[in-house]
Amino acid sequence: MAKLSRSEASNAFVFEGIHIAESAVRMALKNKILVESIGEGHDFDPAAFIDEARTVMLGLAQEANDGAARVAEQRKSAWGLHTKSRGTHDYRDRDTGNLRRRGREYKRVAKELERRAADEGELLRLIEQSREAAWEDVAANIASTLKLVAQRPDLDDDYEQMREARMEALRHVDLSDLAAQQKKRAKAVRKAARKAGV
Repeated sequence: MAKLSRSEASNAFVFEGIHIAESAVRMALKNKILVESIGEGHDFDPAAFIDEARTVMLGLAQEANDGAARVAEQRKSAWGLHTKSRGTHDYRDRDTGNLRRRGREYKRVAKELERRAADEGELLRLIEQSREAAWEDVAANIASTLKLVAQRPDLDDDYEQMREARMEALRHVDLSDLAAQQKKRAKAVRKAARKAGV
């Protein structure tokens, strides 16, 4: 496999940062959609989630800007140091070029996230993807539950009588479990984003 040029590597870093950020936005929106639309029974209105999508996106842009500032400080500290480094993040003068490039990459990620946060079409696209993911999770959870209880209207005389109890269990038990799973996944995405420097 051919080695990427600096420009290609830089573009790949920016692409990955934006991809991770969008995943984090979708995860946050999916959780909100599950709680509000399904758990609380509100009608789904994409416009109701635009502010949340924008807020999350701008928060991630700020994290990228903070990353750029942190790298700038690391570059200042490394300037003129020619001793041997003692670890991965113990930068020296020879690292300042890479740190400068990394700072520019963080700024590019932040700028693109800010652009997307201002673009209602982009936000609505993420909201729709989040809604689809929320329903996929609900469908998977329902299918799993149905496999356990195997209740079918044509085979169970009490199906209609027990429907409200099952719906209540779905809202209070299954959706709570699903929300806990989503929080765990969101934490993993945030951890991956921090590890990637976004």
